Amino acid sequence: MNNTLIFIYLVFFVMLFASTFAFMWRMMSSTLKEMNKPTKTVKLPAPHPEMEGVKYGEELLIYSPEKEEEID
Repeated sequence: MNNTLIFIYLVFFVMLFASTFAFMWRMMSSTLKEMNKPTKTVKLPAPHPEMEGVKYGEELLIYSPEKEEEID
């Protein structure tokens, strides 16, 4: 291999290393900025359409059928 090809290889290797480091630095700094922001309260939709308007802890009517005895 001639010296020109080795030089081109090293230039591209250094560029790749630098861009990888810059990307890592940018992602970590943006992640740390997001962690320092206060959290937003998000209103979640009701888990089921019939549960709209039901508040947490409110008692609901529950139907539980009695178990029938099996006759052998």
